[in-house]
Amino acid sequence: MESSPGPPAGGRNGQRNGPAQEFREQARNRLIQSRLTPNAISMVGLVGNVIAAVLITQEMFVLAGVAFILGSIMDTLDGRYSRMSGKGTLFGAFLDSTLDRIEEGLVLTAIAWYFAEQGDSLAAAGCVYVVLGSLMVSYTRARAEALGVECKVGLATRPVRVVLLSIGIVFATGAGIGDFDLLAPAIYVMAALTTITVIQRVWHVRRELSTERNVD
Repeated sequence: MESSPGPPAGGRNGQRNGPAQEFREQARNRLIQSRLTPNAISMVGLVGNVIAAVLITQEMFVLAGVAFILGSIMDTLDGRYSRMSGKGTLFGAFLDSTLDRIEEGLVLTAIAWYFAEQGDSLAAAGCVYVVLGSLMVSYTRARAEALGVECKVGLATRPVRVVLLSIGIVFATGAGIGDFDLLAPAIYVMAALTTITVIQRVWHVRRELSTERNVD
């Protein structure tokens, strides 16, 4: 007895989403065939963050927030595009990670300058501490992976820091969005979370290396 034929591949949803899926595939193929490279996307992200830093020094926080968010989105897309297109290189991965640190440092430096101008030495010092904390979060992962230990644990990953900083910039005093200031609180939260994350990663690496030693 022959089984009855099943529904067309994808069913009704497949038919409804077929043209959209085909359009996405064509757009992706054209993008891959273009001269666009992951490194170019990374450089666009750098430009966006530089613009954000300049706007922060001018206390134009809403525009700075938009530039920072767009620049950070580019930082996310470059890695995805690299994997999707097959155009990624070892140098590209190195450049991406390096620019991420530079961009975050530039924006935090601009915020520290703003706090110094406002006479808020505690918040300015907090920015310096967050720069150190962010670098240590990245360093602990890089050093762990050099030892053969995967180390992506922790609260203050790059996306989390971007979200917190974006909220702080957009809702800073003078931004015109509400009668409150979230810039300094965002810095303090980032300082706390980066500290916790470094501790989490050190503990994670210690545990992993101890486990490997016991197994051997």
